[in-house]
Amino acid sequence: MMQLAWRTAVPLVSMLVLVLPESARSQGHPPDEAVARMTVAEGLTPRLVAAEPFVRQPVALDFDDRGRLWVLQYLQYPNPASLDRVAVDRYSRTVYDRIPEPPPHGPRGSDRLSILEDTDGDGRIDASRDFVSGLNLASGFAFGDGGVYVLNAPYLLFYPDRNRDDQPDADPEVLLTGFGMEDAHSVANSLTWGPDGWLYGLQGSTVTARIRGIEFQQGVWRYHRPTNRFELFAEGGGNMWGLDFDARGELIASTNVGGNVMLHMVPGGYYWKSFGKHGPLHNPYTFGYFDHVPHEGITGGHVAVGGLFAMTDALPDSLLGQYLAADLLDHSAHRHQLSRLGSTYQARQVGDLMRANDTWFAPSDMTLGPDGSLYLADWHDRRTAHPDPDADWDRSNGRIIALDGPGRRSIDVSFDLQSLNSSQWVALLDHPDAWSVRRALRLLREHPDESLLPDLRSRALDGRGSAALIGLWALHGVGGLDEQTALLLLDHPEPDVRSWVARLLGDRDTISPALADRLVTLAESDSSVDVRSCLLGVAACHPTTLGLPITSALLQRDEDEADPFIPLRLWWAIERCATEAPAETLDEFATATSWKSSLFRSVIADRLLRRFAGEGTLEGDLACLRLIDSSPTDALRVPLIDALDTATTSRPAPIASPLADRLTNLAAAHPDRVSLIRLAARAGQRDALDRALKCAGDPSQPFADRLAFLALIAERHDPSHVQPLLLLATGDPSLSLRLAALGALGRFDDETIPPALLASSSDQSSDWQRRALDLLLSWKSGTIALLNAVDQGQIAAEDLSTDQVARVAALGDPALDARVRKHWGAIASATPEERLAEVRRLNNDLRAGPGDPNRGRLLFREHCASCHLLFGEGQAIGPDLTHANRSDRDFLLLSLVDPSRVIRKEYLPSVVATQDGRILTGLLAEQSPTNLTLITSDGTRTVLPLAEVEEIADATASLMPDDLYRSLAPQELRDLFSYLQGTAPAAD
Repeated sequence: MMQLAWRTAVPLVSMLVLVLPESARSQGHPPDEAVARMTVAEGLTPRLVAAEPFVRQPVALDFDDRGRLWVLQYLQYPNPASLDRVAVDRYSRTVYDRIPEPPPHGPRGSDRLSILEDTDGDGRIDASRDFVSGLNLASGFAFGDGGVYVLNAPYLLFYPDRNRDDQPDADPEVLLTGFGMEDAHSVANSLTWGPDGWLYGLQGSTVTARIRGIEFQQGVWRYHRPTNRFELFAEGGGNMWGLDFDARGELIASTNVGGNVMLHMVPGGYYWKSFGKHGPLHNPYTFGYFDHVPHEGITGGHVAVGGLFAMTDALPDSLLGQYLAADLLDHSAHRHQLSRLGSTYQARQVGDLMRANDTWFAPSDMTLGPDGSLYLADWHDRRTAHPDPDADWDRSNGRIIALDGPGRRSIDVSFDLQSLNSSQWVALLDHPDAWSVRRALRLLREHPDESLLPDLRSRALDGRGSAALIGLWALHGVGGLDEQTALLLLDHPEPDVRSWVARLLGDRDTISPALADRLVTLAESDSSVDVRSCLLGVAACHPTTLGLPITSALLQRDEDEADPFIPLRLWWAIERCATEAPAETLDEFATATSWKSSLFRSVIADRLLRRFAGEGTLEGDLACLRLIDSSPTDALRVPLIDALDTATTSRPAPIASPLADRLTNLAAAHPDRVSLIRLAARAGQRDALDRALKCAGDPSQPFADRLAFLALIAERHDPSHVQPLLLLATGDPSLSLRLAALGALGRFDDETIPPALLASSSDQSSDWQRRALDLLLSWKSGTIALLNAVDQGQIAAEDLSTDQVARVAALGDPALDARVRKHWGAIASATPEERLAEVRRLNNDLRAGPGDPNRGRLLFREHCASCHLLFGEGQAIGPDLTHANRSDRDFLLLSLVDPSRVIRKEYLPSVVATQDGRILTGLLAEQSPTNLTLITSDGTRTVLPLAEVEEIADATASLMPDDLYRSLAPQELRDLFSYLQGTAPAAD
């Protein structure tokens, strides 16, 4: 097997370490002074609640039933105690030598869960004691069931304290095992009780959980204590840290992606993730995903944590109902107003909640207190970025800040919700503060009292607005949602009540025939988009009983075609049916009735065909044939043919003969249809492949068709096509076609390719020459031919860029390395002193005069837009510059002069070795069950069948050339920077 020479881990210099200027280092003010410097929204007053030594490195906050503040101190971060690192990858994912035993049997760490008390009632903590210490990467906790739930990766633990003496009654019970622990800033977090009685949590980006046969990297998960059930609620979402439920019980998660703040997570949903960084969604047939909540007016950093809804009358009226989220990188917290967008939300940032005016302020969590105040955990450190795992952290600091509103309530020292009786808990359901309502719901679930059923049933049935919904949650919590009551509530005038009854029924293992019939009737006739959306969640949970009737009914609701969520939720439910009951699904949807639905035609039909084709089986191909034949018109058949073309691209399994015969006949009847020619070629028709080659070389054919045929030729990689491809690559009138032909030649390691490309090089454009050199350097034989051409003076040594020459090292051949030294010497980056000198020189050029942002925009398009986005223009190969630190000129200059010094982990390139000896470099843009896609700095996308990939390793250099700035004159540099550092798009 080929072994890539670049097997070393990413050097520490390429990891993101934020170096603060001297003026910022002087910050980190004493606790009282730090609070005095804060600016807050109108009507709020900041208050110092706790500081070191009572609290250090706080990562999670909550109040117990006695109104006391508990804090989880993440002092072990970022490395678990007493474990040895085996390997660390480019994303800081660490493999350890073993999985530790759960506390207290495993290694004793430094994390501790502490109880903070204000004994004299002045609003400031003056006493502290640990409930449990010695934890090892503990990141979240929640109260309930006579104890405390604690996340201590890889475990979900339960510490009983039924005598309530603030000491665990016994060693913790291990409820779940398998949460990822590879990266301490992405571990499972944010334990939160849902209104349905499940315990919800998040898991971030760079860890992998394997729990009860379920594997996932990013997502929302939940655990049901009474039944010991664990579920992946929704997959994807990035490095989420912080979740809350709004007044309707909808789950909103905080996220850390630039230009975004939150995600609206629904049961069974699939969400955005950094696919190149983390791989595909685990279901290969999602064929789409939900993105972040559309947001306007975002300012500040890009790390939102601890988001929650302001649901208390103790805060100013201007904040009520808003989503409040801390901003780690902006040292602040912001206010966001959500509004409905079909069955989901859109949002707008409406201002600051607070601003610390101190760069050491690093908010890590937020919570509401029983007094109605907002409480923020301040990690408090000069570092605001995730550094290398061996950084020397200052663990002496930590603060907790309260933001008090005009209605702040006093909490008596005797306060204790558990001293109340069940009727008093029911009365708390009417409390104007969400903290009290949620605690009452939890306590009622933990202490079910049948005598409460009439009152709770009346609240749910007769109530209106939030009162009815809270009554339903309480009734469900005490076991009172029987069949008769559920049937009545499914007719409730409040859509949110009907929606939640459906959701709660969907969580059950079985649903009675009467309830199932009523749910199907709702699918057919309910006027609420929210009810229809929730019914799709039920259908996905019960594919063999309710999936088909509910999806069939909702398929006829074409009014939902433009909804942001329902079309994909409909597909995901149908996909579950196709997995669990493929024959029945085909019987239901390969019908004339289905084709009458606009939703079926625009959203479902092609996805269902791709789903069956993706199996690569005879049964799957027969299903595709049946779907194609069920289409009532040729016009409707075209999208299915195109979908089949997509689904069978690079598919290892051949197209089964019944479907292949049908495609051959269709291709004969429609000789000009590109997708049919491609499919016929995959079905084994040599005539179709020859026709594709002929069309690819015909300038009279549409350019898009020629590209599609070139892609087919590359996919089939017939050796007899090398010479025709060479003629296209070197002689076609269209440069774009020549470049595409070069890409197709990349699938052929043929000895005739290097001399033909080298001979033509002098007659080609610079783009062609660079692409041809890249192609030659992807094979050892091509590299040797290229070095021979340099030896003979056919190619000038200076025609190869430094990064191109450096690729020779990936081959690991000492003889080739010696030839590189002969022409280029030792390929080494400039010294830090040389880089600094360049930055100073360029700074002088920038100070010499003003720049023109309009001309700068043109330069951005020419030099930067192929990789970067700015104000919505360009390509998202590298970081989006819109939300980058563009105000810092030195940072921008250093990024130009030394782009490989600081590479964000998700933008570090990969080196891919194929089984036929090629070596390719680029960003992993996509990965499916059959292919991966590499994208180069000029935006070229190369699709590689996974079956041909032998090895993937980390590159050590940025895709961005380190001499890009040398082509810019001083005035051009000033123009470019005037645009890069602007606050709005320049005019065309």
